Amino acid sequence: MDDFQLNDGRIMPRLGFGTYQIPDTQAAAAVRRALDGGVRLIDTAAIYHNERGVGEGMLGSDAFLTTKLWNDRQGDAQAALDESLALLGRDQVDLYLIHWPSPAQDRYVDAWKALVDLRDAGRTRSIGVSNFLPEHLERIADATGVMPAVNQIELHPRHQRREERAFHEKHGIVTQSWSPLGQGGDLLRDPAIAAVAGKHGRSPAQVILAWHLAHGLSVIPKAADPDHLADNVAAAGLALDEDDIAAIDALDREERIGPDPRSF
Repeated sequence: MDDFQLNDGRIMPRLGFGTYQIPDTQAAAAVRRALDGGVRLIDTAAIYHNERGVGEGMLGSDAFLTTKLWNDRQGDAQAALDESLALLGRDQVDLYLIHWPSPAQDRYVDAWKALVDLRDAGRTRSIGVSNFLPEHLERIADATGVMPAVNQIELHPRHQRREERAFHEKHGIVTQSWSPLGQGGDLLRDPAIAAVAGKHGRSPAQVILAWHLAHGLSVIPKAADPDHLADNVAAAGLALDEDDIAAIDALDREERIGPDPRSF
């Protein structure tokens, strides 16, 4: 499985494990299963309220670790990261993200300046954002001269974010897909996905994750079930052809699951 070289020179795995909605009491076991299954990137956030469990699950591991700054702490990023590090049992994380731009409170530029300082102080190796649009990215870059290494955004076959992906590529930002399976359900039963899955003898989830990877995206699917976890990891070995990719590309409906970053 290839790694990404970020725009700051650091290395980040392409496929990770998301911990959203995994309770703190279950997070350690879930993270250990993911690591034992071959995952090398673990994603959490302050708002998930499971950083302590994630940290316990990562004891003894050198896997890549991401956490995030929640909206109500944008004016106090240093203290917020200190609290996250204490819960995680670490002196440093690999990647620290601003979770949402939250433009109505208009603090994300100052928060980004604070993240640059935290990176320079060695509290986080790399810095990035989540759910930022090009207009937000341009503003923080104009203010600091620093583009994020990563922008983690909602991205799946029915919400493909082509404009944002093009902007990221132009500016050397890695696009990381959250909810890469579109929360499963109906998308996994889509006839186009099913046809590609049948052609390769793979599961619909593997096909969708392989589509992300074929487009040069990073993915962080959650999988509480060990079989689903193994299924997700195996997606890295699936090579889709041009017809497969085109069939999935045609599913874009600009169908958002989560909030709109302009108003959330």
